[in-house]
Amino acid sequence: MQVKYIIIESKKEVVEKLRKSFSKHENYYCIGVASNYEESLDLILEHIPDVVFMDVDDCGSAGFNALYFMNDLYKYMQELPQFIALSSTKDYAYDCLKNNFFDYLLKPVSDLELRKTLSRFNKKPVEKTSKLCLKSYKDYRFIDIDEILFLKADNASTDFFMVDGTKVSAYKTLKFFEDLLPENFTRIHNSYIVNQNYVSRIHFGRSKCTLKNNNFNIPFSKSYRENVIVLEKELSKKAILSLN
Repeated sequence: MQVKYIIIESKKEVVEKLRKSFSKHENYYCIGVASNYEESLDLILEHIPDVVFMDVDDCGSAGFNALYFMNDLYKYMQELPQFIALSSTKDYAYDCLKNNFFDYLLKPVSDLELRKTLSRFNKKPVEKTSKLCLKSYKDYRFIDIDEILFLKADNASTDFFMVDGTKVSAYKTLKFFEDLLPENFTRIHNSYIVNQNYVSRIHFGRSKCTLKNNNFNIPFSKSYRENVIVLEKELSKKAILSLN
């Protein structure tokens, strides 16, 4: 299981030490580092990480207050990532844990303490993310992942075709969303990713996948044929098979 994390910390040496420690945990990958409110909000809403490592040393100041920041996030998200506090003192431990931080790590973070925290996190049941945030400048649009039929590349942007017949455009490449979306989304063509939950037919002779609801016929290419074979096997496992 891949776990996405973000670091919110202004001191470069702390960030470098933490990322070096993470090199021993291959299933964790950093999708960004931020040092202020705007950057942090932007990163979290765009990438929806699983874990956020946040410096809380300024909790008593008028600056970037970590506890207020978490409350602000509820304006935009139904479910927050897990927050892990970073601090050079134990002074804010009680407030952080009372406000639902998952853990509290003292800086500099030792390899052992990080390992213990990640072991606890790995034991926690994983809650699937149900929303995708599409950002355009300061406009944040949230769509239900389960309601995406397929994605189509449009030069450097991507069009999302939804179950209700609407189309939503995002200014990121198809490759970006291929890495971001869950396993039930399959790349079948240079220009297409399909949601396997809506695939009703795979025609290998015509190199097409048919999607139910709107009867879209999506082409698949030779270079992604292996992906389609895997997709067919996955769907066959869930079906009562009738051979002619």
